[in-house]
Amino acid sequence: MQKPDILDYLDLFGQYGKDFGEAYLEPEDERFRFLFDQLCRLLARPSDFNLSLPEPFRTTAHRYLAGDQATVAHMRIVENRHFMLSDLYDYIRLRRRMGD
Repeated sequence: MQKPDILDYLDLFGQYGKDFGEAYLEPEDERFRFLFDQLCRLLARPSDFNLSLPEPFRTTAHRYLAGDQATVAHMRIVENRHFMLSDLYDYIRLRRRMGD
């Protein structure tokens, strides 16, 4: 199986030991910033699983890592990073429940 896959995402989120469904409501935390960076790096890697994810997740990750000014400025806003974490977490969990 090509990496990253769904288990890589579940493992990464699992290291933070919480439900990220409402992460966007939480105050800034260095752990969330680090998690966001790690997830962008996973999303930017080529894999069949990543290609099956909604394109906006992958595009944001690629642009953020490439230093795109508009994307970096948008993701400097804590709520935007947390909202992406929350959305990705919910999507990954839904895929897992559906048997991916």
